Amino acid sequence: MSRLDDERELLSKPGDVIIEMLEHLKMSQVELAQRTGKTASKVNDLITGKEPITVQTALQLEKVLGIDAQFWLNRETLYREKLARIEQEEALEECLDWLKDQPLPILKKHGYLKTEKVGIQMAEECLKFYGVSSPTQWESVYVDRYVSSDFRKSSIHHTMLTSLAAWLRIGEIEMQKLKLPEYNKDSFKNALLEIRNLVRHQPEDFAERLKRSCLESGVAIVYTINVPKAPVSGVARWMGGNPLIQLTDRGKTNDKFWFTFFHEAGHILLHGKKEVFIEDFELYDADKEKEDQANEFARATLLPANIESELPEKITEKEIRLLARKYDTHPAIVLGQLQKLKKVPYSFGNSLKLKIVLDYVIAKH
Repeated sequence: MSRLDDERELLSKPGDVIIEMLEHLKMSQVELAQRTGKTASKVNDLITGKEPITVQTALQLEKVLGIDAQFWLNRETLYREKLARIEQEEALEECLDWLKDQPLPILKKHGYLKTEKVGIQMAEECLKFYGVSSPTQWESVYVDRYVSSDFRKSSIHHTMLTSLAAWLRIGEIEMQKLKLPEYNKDSFKNALLEIRNLVRHQPEDFAERLKRSCLESGVAIVYTINVPKAPVSGVARWMGGNPLIQLTDRGKTNDKFWFTFFHEAGHILLHGKKEVFIEDFELYDADKEKEDQANEFARATLLPANIESELPEKITEKEIRLLARKYDTHPAIVLGQLQKLKKVPYSFGNSLKLKIVLDYVIAKH
């Protein structure tokens, strides 16, 4: 028998007091049933704890056994609370296998989990981190919605799925800290035009300025940590009536960062509020048509469609800089597009690109 089984066995029930009073009053359970208007089986259920003591029952016991109704109600509440805590601890013990797949080191490093030792206390804290009551609800909220059943059945993908779930949850937590006005689609469109100036000049505080510009339109921009084994570059979704664009700096240069941002912005403007778009996560079953639409939105926003017709026979870094100046954008944007079009190899001109590092704007929890 386990410790919790022992605690349940030793737990004092309100029925124990009923038995004591019946012995004191020389009254049988059958007589108690007659005096309270209950069946004998119902009285037995009260004594064994199968049936809770309600307000009506407490008033009946007050009249028959001479002990105030409030005593019975308090006794019942205390018993049910202790029983619930035992059951909760048992449920948390069952969470320990679920906990093994969670990215605990990174969550502890960034302050999302405080408990050091793996055990039921950490399991409880991890459930609170996700805002769910059990691993079943966790799977419903963070796995079933995003990943096909084929991947969910495969044990080799558990770590990737839990890492994705943790990354998505961090985005939700950080968004909740923002004071967002009501979303305004026209305002967001205008903001995107202004954001192109950030693309062109790439100021040191571009990330903060991007966040402020979008926030004024009711769009949350959240920069979050890179969670190991969750190779996600960005996500677009809606939360509580506001769009959320969640970004990382995973392997990003400025051309990739801005393309990802405008790609996610395209999802917000073009697609439904109930949809979630996760970029670069191999287990996610993406809608190809909508991904192509978001790609085209990003490309068209960053560069005109006729850029190919203006390319010189020999493409040099100087020519790329001239084209960038002509289209009022950063050379990395032109280079990135030419690399996608296979006009130049990916090894060419990468000195024109700037590495994106978001550590300074990623909030420490």
